[in-house]
Amino acid sequence: MSFVEAIILGLVQALTEYLPVSSSAHIRIIGDLMLGSDPGAAFTAIIQLGTELAVLLYFRHDIVRILSHWFSCLFGRNGSDLKSRMGQGDKDASLGWYIIIGTLPIAIVGFLFQHTIETTLRNLWITVAMLLLFGILLWVVDERAKQTKTIEEMNPKEALIFGLGQMLALIPGVSRSGGTITFGRAMGYTREAAVRVSFLMAIPAVFAAGLLEAYKAIRDIKSDVMFPGWGATIAATIVSFLVGYVVIIGFLKFVSTFSYKAFAIYRICLAVVVAILLISKVLPATELASASAFVANLPVAAGA
Repeated sequence: MSFVEAIILGLVQALTEYLPVSSSAHIRIIGDLMLGSDPGAAFTAIIQLGTELAVLLYFRHDIVRILSHWFSCLFGRNGSDLKSRMGQGDKDASLGWYIIIGTLPIAIVGFLFQHTIETTLRNLWITVAMLLLFGILLWVVDERAKQTKTIEEMNPKEALIFGLGQMLALIPGVSRSGGTITFGRAMGYTREAAVRVSFLMAIPAVFAAGLLEAYKAIRDIKSDVMFPGWGATIAATIVSFLVGYVVIIGFLKFVSTFSYKAFAIYRICLAVVVAILLISKVLPATELASASAFVANLPVAAGA
């Protein structure tokens, strides 16, 4: 991977991470088209931290407020009874608990089915199906659902439903924001409220997973043949951070005025394009096929 290719992938990560279009699908597809292989675990995990830092920066006031209220209630400053400690009567403390509830599904399922998620579900035909299915669902749900609920009206049951939408993002092509936004709109949340919930619920789940994956990847970085070096990786991470921050601002303004129809159409068109590339053998359906092709092109060692 060259410096320029690293920057391009950092830009792709920033542009797609928080839009309902599936960043994992884009990184995989662009990586295969540009490099002939997956960009590598270490590089991918590190540039994802750039977009997560952008979310932390943008929502820093919300995060501080939610955490301060949550800890205040938990330690009995608003009352020593159980209900007070659990945030009753404090919307910010309650939101903190709802974010925890919404994080549980993706954390539990991700831990229990990690091997399947990283192997079987990486087939690009599954990605195509999910891009198409959730593109149609997002379009239909957004067109027909009411726009009445705000974040302040959330309850534990709805927090869990948001979490189930986020959990489905473990399947490449679904999109974490696409899943949570679709489920949120189906429950009658406004477009802007569904997006804000999506961003806030992403913070513990995605940031923790990103740090863990980055640690694991960096630990084994010497065996990662795709790693472009620290200079290119840091530059790509900075790009993902800066552009990601702008995307957050633009996306929130966009959904306050327009529907998700454009994103749904984009997903459907992308699914068709990827299906054509798969059928024409331009893209391999699985990472194994890509890896085999990469190995087959390597020069045979003398005496082997």
